[in-house]
Amino acid sequence: MQDKKKFYTSLVLFGLIGQVAWVVENMYLNVFIYQVFRASASDISLMVAASAVTATVTTILIGALSDRIGRRKAIIVSGYLLWGLSILGFALVTPSVLSKLFPALAGTALASLGVTLVIVLDCLMTFFGSSANDAAFNAWLTDATEEGSRGAAEGINAMMPLVAILVVFGGFMSFDLALEESWRIIFLIIGIAVLLTAAVGIFCIQDAPKSAEAEKENYFAQIVYGFRPSVVKGNLSLYCILIAFAIFGISIQIFMPYLILYYSESLKMENYVLVMAPAILLASVFTFFYGRVYDKIGFSKSVTISLALLLSGYGVLFLFKNTALVFIGSLLMMCGYLAGMAVFGAAIRDKTPVGMAGRFQGLRIVSQVLIPGVIGPWIGAAVLKNAETVLNNDGTTSFLPNENIFLAAAVAAVLTLALLLILKKFAKKISI
Repeated sequence: MQDKKKFYTSLVLFGLIGQVAWVVENMYLNVFIYQVFRASASDISLMVAASAVTATVTTILIGALSDRIGRRKAIIVSGYLLWGLSILGFALVTPSVLSKLFPALAGTALASLGVTLVIVLDCLMTFFGSSANDAAFNAWLTDATEEGSRGAAEGINAMMPLVAILVVFGGFMSFDLALEESWRIIFLIIGIAVLLTAAVGIFCIQDAPKSAEAEKENYFAQIVYGFRPSVVKGNLSLYCILIAFAIFGISIQIFMPYLILYYSESLKMENYVLVMAPAILLASVFTFFYGRVYDKIGFSKSVTISLALLLSGYGVLFLFKNTALVFIGSLLMMCGYLAGMAVFGAAIRDKTPVGMAGRFQGLRIVSQVLIPGVIGPWIGAAVLKNAETVLNNDGTTSFLPNENIFLAAAVAAVLTLALLLILKKFAKKISI
């Protein structure tokens, strides 16, 4: 039986700090290699894709392992510890450090090395982060909640990505992101925060009882369990939701890697943090309550509302560049995004067989991270292939993201809604 205070402390703390670390990877790291190493859209999409593959493989392996050993707490705490150390490593991947280590390199050659090292270190960081958060923490959250109340817990959990953005933007809004010293401080602060969270977890996280069935089964069998045809057939509703979640994720990943750059570089919004912060705060509050809506009206209705909000936000962001309207579009988009994450997350937990949360985390990551992380940024890069460029002071050029990323994202969101409507109409045996 979970102690409520410890449960909610663990949920909020590990959920928030984990997402703060992911913000650094999924959004700030893109800005880092863009500003410091003049990365291209292809470089950014490659980094996102490599991280997505790493996260998926890691979650499949570690998720099954956490089922087998029945000690998710140990994986969470040790994973957060190593995750924090890997984030600290980024403080060393800067032009000034690299130029001392490789004095023969300069200009484009040094920048190419920097981009490569960031991508490699990002994959290492993803391995530790996915072990701790995607595999063990998410399996622990499934264990610690039950059907009928998961929407409320997932509402809190789904808030965390944008709350994390608010924390990061608010905390570092005064930093000049063109300076490598600013990035060094950012990586030090985030790395230490993750390390401290690992220490708190020793006292707060409570493991659920170990499954005797998981211990008897072969580890390799646990790894491939979710990919067996018989398992798919026996859990059709879960797999249909995962497919829809993947398309939803593609929609988000088409624009998300370029969102900050779009605000700051394309729209020239020097105060974009002040515009985004209220939108993020309001969207987070909305999602906190919206998770309870899922518990009352179910998946089908609640996901349709979230997709409608998402599409309306895309429409406003595509059509308008006025600051007030960009705020409204961002608010609608973020409400739809977070509400969708909460609804999909709760539905997946509800459909996951009892005692098998770890081995199904890999499938969740395939749906939530791998497919969106590979396809979404690739579509975004393709959309921005002929985007306007600007000449930098050092003679290099940088691309400027444009509003077409929101149009492409809207197409994917419409496909998500269409798939769900088709499944609801024709798949009588599938309960969604």
